[in-house]
Amino acid sequence: MSHKIDIIPAIDLIDGKLVRLSQGDYAQKTVYAEDPLEVAKSFEDAGIKRLHLVDLDGAKVKHVVNYGVLDRIVSNTSLIVDFGGGIQSDEDLEKVFDHGAAMVTCGSIAVKEPEKFTSWIEKFGSDRMILAADAKDKMIAVSGWQEDSKLPLFDYLKDYTAKGITKVLCTDISKDGMMQGPNTALYKEVMAEFPNIELIASGGVSKFDDLIALEEAYIPSVVVGKAIYENTISIEDIYSHMSK
Repeated sequence: MSHKIDIIPAIDLIDGKLVRLSQGDYAQKTVYAEDPLEVAKSFEDAGIKRLHLVDLDGAKVKHVVNYGVLDRIVSNTSLIVDFGGGIQSDEDLEKVFDHGAAMVTCGSIAVKEPEKFTSWIEKFGSDRMILAADAKDKMIAVSGWQEDSKLPLFDYLKDYTAKGITKVLCTDISKDGMMQGPNTALYKEVMAEFPNIELIASGGVSKFDDLIALEEAYIPSVVVGKAIYENTISIEDIYSHMSK
């Protein structure tokens, strides 16, 4: 059976606009689109089913800010949206689900308040919770990468898979936004150790061949951001690959 990787575009939001940061640095910001909905519609037209929506304003102030954009995308497309950034409270989480997110991605809260995150897994089900694992040298980084934790990546994954987590978004932050190719070796290692998780690889994808390399390594899914907006991966290429 041939494995087809699930391609998930990322839309990162600041002030309701589509932006990208390099290595999580708010000072290194590029605005790609004033209206993220138009971009989301173009993904839908290309046969893409999933969208990774990131509230960078929310990540910075530690509560969700860009509900409105989530609402507009969910209301005007059929994309399955996972939403991350700034989800720190039960209220934020409820609101994100109320505004139409199918899933949420949580990182900082999972590192800093494991009891709270574990209660969310139990309350909402592991199919709606994506564990963000932002790693540098196989250690977890938190708070939009502005802090390092002392937590090894594999211990973190072991702990949460034991608590029922099945979906993991793993970002090699040394690669993210740098357009230098993904850390395929790391993702293969994660899959070897945790064969039953739905791993979403993230960081460094810069050309179509990177997607193929991840696909050939049997990585289930990949998030692509900057490469689409810098036109080093075309929507047409994604469309033709998805429809083969």
